Amino acid sequence: MAERFTDVPTVRQQLREVDYLADDGISGVVFLADRLGKPILVEGPAGTGKTQLAKSVAEMSGSRLIRLQCYEGLDEAKALYEWNYKKQLLRIQAERNADGSWEELEDDIFSDEFLLTRPLLEAIQADDPVVLLIDEVDRVEVETEALLLEIRSDFQVSIPELGTIEAKQIPLVFLTSNNTRELSEALKRRCLYLHVDYPEMDREKEIVLTKVPEIAENLADQIARVVRSIRQLELKKAPSVSETIDWARTLVLLGIDKIDAETATETVNVLLKYQADIAKAVKDFASNDQLGS
Repeated sequence: MAERFTDVPTVRQQLREVDYLADDGISGVVFLADRLGKPILVEGPAGTGKTQLAKSVAEMSGSRLIRLQCYEGLDEAKALYEWNYKKQLLRIQAERNADGSWEELEDDIFSDEFLLTRPLLEAIQADDPVVLLIDEVDRVEVETEALLLEIRSDFQVSIPELGTIEAKQIPLVFLTSNNTRELSEALKRRCLYLHVDYPEMDREKEIVLTKVPEIAENLADQIARVVRSIRQLELKKAPSVSETIDWARTLVLLGIDKIDAETATETVNVLLKYQADIAKAVKDFASNDQLGS
């Protein structure tokens, strides 16, 4: 298969062109995943850009994004394929009085026409370049994790009624995890590992300036500083990067060019979603000498 990326700096530049500000660490892992043919396991707090990384890589490489959203109870039928039983039943009823044999009918109803493809099989069957995103893999049971590992190892699917379907091209695979449970060593061993944490203050300011181009640089700087201060509190859920961007857009819409304690208090619900966290932040605003100075 043709290589997607020429070098690490090119990956970083192309990600920037689709408004994803990656460092050399992130860009290097994406480059190596392509060259080594390995999936990337991306771990880190919720809202730090793990899912967006896969979306941005798909956009910058001109690939189709296929997403498998994981959840408790996800099984093979929802991840891989299942038969359209209702359509099969209608065909059986329609052919009930026909002269054909059961063998002929069976060959008919167990054909591609009656197969419902799910994300994993769709990625394997794709003719065009694909980025496969297996999102929040830590939510599935160990048995389903083993299925994902098996499919990823061989990139082929055996369907008893149809035979073995082999991949026409090897997708670039991203698996994201919020660390709600420990993943198996077998899965980790087969992946390149990437931890995406909350960005440093200067990088978050740059992200705000990129995502909210109409914002003043001084306000973007204040936002990055306040968010950094809030994340240092003991919170149930620290503000994500996407919530930082939402806050920046809120302040711009309200015509605010300087953040004081009153402004921060009135708009903090855009950043924080738990009342106990809001109370802690408001208390911090009141004692923060930098706000309104």
